[in-house]
Amino acid sequence: MSALKNFNLRDKGAEIWAGWNRLTRTVFVSVFVLLIALLPFAPNWGPTSFLNTPITSFQNVLVYPMGMFVLMALGLNIVVGKSGLLDLGYIAFFAIGAYSQAILSTLFGWNTWEILPVGILLAMCSGVLLGLPALRLRGDYLAIITLGFGEIVRIVALNITVTGGPNGIAGIPNPPTIFGFQFNLMYPEHFFWLVLVMIMLVIWMVRRFTVRRPGRAWEAIRQDEDVAALMGVNTLVYKLWSFVIGAAVGGFAGVIYASKVMVISPDMFKFDVSILVLACVVFGGIGNIWGVALGATLLAYLPERIRFISDARQVIFGLVLILMMNLRPDGLLPRKKREKIQEKRTM
Repeated sequence: MSALKNFNLRDKGAEIWAGWNRLTRTVFVSVFVLLIALLPFAPNWGPTSFLNTPITSFQNVLVYPMGMFVLMALGLNIVVGKSGLLDLGYIAFFAIGAYSQAILSTLFGWNTWEILPVGILLAMCSGVLLGLPALRLRGDYLAIITLGFGEIVRIVALNITVTGGPNGIAGIPNPPTIFGFQFNLMYPEHFFWLVLVMIMLVIWMVRRFTVRRPGRAWEAIRQDEDVAALMGVNTLVYKLWSFVIGAAVGGFAGVIYASKVMVISPDMFKFDVSILVLACVVFGGIGNIWGVALGATLLAYLPERIRFISDARQVIFGLVLILMMNLRPDGLLPRKKREKIQEKRTM
């Protein structure tokens, strides 16, 4: 058990990566992305046929929950992992994006591509409205406010007419064909490729932010907010940045999700979804985008793979979480800086 705790897959990979030239890295990334893009066809291949899920088709599971959970976990990681803020109401931004798609498409006839920037903008505005008062608080108080915000959005959707109340909104149209890609029930792999493109864009964006001023400010805030403020970092502004960018990712995911499932209701946006997305971040490795993506993939896929055992699957799922958090308390792929801090504390 101690060997597994000390095993550092991230450092091994970083050592190999550092020894490659630019061309080798480009080829490796291109091949890796291509293999991920071919996942919808994996159940048809002999060696990977075991990936097939027993109830829902593997192609649909790739979009939701797997693709959506990876996307939401990457968005939440900006808030939790990069800035060190505990957000328990992240599902609210996902719901805002989903209801934007549902309302504007069914009542006003807009298509998904027209709604997408609106859904993202509404989610970002919600992030500002939540962040301005909430981000002046810290720790448990911030967590309680974000939890309340998530429940407020769900309860509002449950009680007003335009959202369909408890019945939700049905008949949401799929996105229209674009560049030859058809987004409907017959082509779930096209939805997956759309989500995959967005995941890669989010990863690229986060990596760019990390090495620039916002990333350095987030790191300083995460380590010690008081010291960061004394050093001249405008903590409120940069914390608000993290909230808004994370909200934008959640809003995008919500728009695509609603256009995929074609019917939404308030029950789809409960508090436990926020907790599961947060678990993906912790399980994969807080602050490490590759770890978060891996953790979200595993935690989204496992319940679907063992769905055939009915309610017992939740027990197995919980046991897996408990076991892995004992074996790898910092997550599957912890942040490099996080590991150095842990080493200093144990010396």
